[in-house]
Amino acid sequence: MNLYTRTGDKGQTSLIGGRVDKDDARVEAYGTIDELNSFIGKAVTELDPTLFEDVLNDLENIQNELFDCGGDLANVMKERHYKMTDEPIEVVESRIDVLMDEPPMLEKFILPGGSPAAATLHIARTIARRAERQVVTLVKQTEEGDVPMVVQRYLNRLSDYLFAVARVVNSRQNVSDVEYARSAKVFKDGGRSKKKDEK
Repeated sequence: MNLYTRTGDKGQTSLIGGRVDKDDARVEAYGTIDELNSFIGKAVTELDPTLFEDVLNDLENIQNELFDCGGDLANVMKERHYKMTDEPIEVVESRIDVLMDEPPMLEKFILPGGSPAAATLHIARTIARRAERQVVTLVKQTEEGDVPMVVQRYLNRLSDYLFAVARVVNSRQNVSDVEYARSAKVFKDGGRSKKKDEK
């Protein structure tokens, strides 16, 4: 099997049911999801299986779901059958509720970082936000129904999960989150229900 095909040498790429320029908003969106998936894969290599069995199980499921998201965004056929449903969102929400109760309560904003794995997960969180913004842009540029909105919702919730799990990773390794030095006390509930990024 040849890895290269030369079909993209003129700046276009294939979708499921069509071809577009490589800088098309749809390609930008699913390409960013691929980038996100890669950083999650990097985080997986940085986690001790004996300490993070539950997290590794989460991340494996998420990587598969992100592959589904990318495939759904790449589908431009007239009759489309999407893989993503609301069920993974519900699972991610339930995991967030569990994970947010584990690390110390927050009073202030924190800086991305801590342990290597937590830092990687924070990178993944910011990429998830970028992917979500790109999906929003794509929705604006296409006809109603041409983009599976479940992908946008999933990415929004996933960034929350990645914030929560990055804090758990630091906590289990006895690494303190680094507070933003000039932050006021902003979390009335200790950061249990809401984080810095926009909902």
